[in-house]
Amino acid sequence: MASEFTHSRVIALPNHPSLHAHDYRQVVIGLQGQTEFELSGRGSLVGPGQGCLVSEAELHAFSGIGQNEILVINLPESVLLGESSMKQKVEALFERDVYFQLDAQAQTLVKALTGEMIANPHDVILGRACADTLLCVMERHFRDQLAPRRQGHRLNMDIIDLYIRQHISRKISVAQMAGSVFLAESQFHHLFKAQVGVTPHQYVLKKRFELALELLSTSQLNLAQISDSCGFSSQSGFTSAFSRHFGVSPSRYRHDH
Repeated sequence: MASEFTHSRVIALPNHPSLHAHDYRQVVIGLQGQTEFELSGRGSLVGPGQGCLVSEAELHAFSGIGQNEILVINLPESVLLGESSMKQKVEALFERDVYFQLDAQAQTLVKALTGEMIANPHDVILGRACADTLLCVMERHFRDQLAPRRQGHRLNMDIIDLYIRQHISRKISVAQMAGSVFLAESQFHHLFKAQVGVTPHQYVLKKRFELALELLSTSQLNLAQISDSCGFSSQSGFTSAFSRHFGVSPSRYRHDH
């Protein structure tokens, strides 16, 4: 990802951690498998339909997890000179949270455009056209995500639940959840509490417990493995939290069920 390109391209990340910065902005969208990024001091997994925004000169870490494929759009300042409307779209895009989730319609378009790019890897004009189209779609997607907030409508819990499900084995911050629906952290926290009735942290913990109950009842995983799968920092922490919440230890629950 270090070379400067003026168009989009599809690549696979190596499975060892890398760290660098570049003097241009970059949009990354997951296509297959999972990759791991750390931006602005926040780490996150990026899967299909998810992505991140890398600012110019920002030191960032990344690595692939097994087989993976991502779409990368490099945006050198020279590409945007003389294109005021596209420059405005890019500026608006990079004002949002660094991590994002695309809706089903946008994901379908990403698949179609990347399919054309893969079939024509040396067509620079096609690659540039795909990049421009995707940036316009993403800017529209961000704008549409903000519209329900202005109109007093509800958060899309399907997107939020998908993000939690895909990252439940790891620490999930409120900022990351907010980014999945293109909201600032404070706005998201207020809307979430008003709509769901609990804080985002309490909701994620509930999802962790639901997965723990399922694994205790249906799997042969030991407690340490279940603790890891549900995103608890340690087996002892998992056992303590589970016992406080349910009034029974994980071992006793498994025995009784």
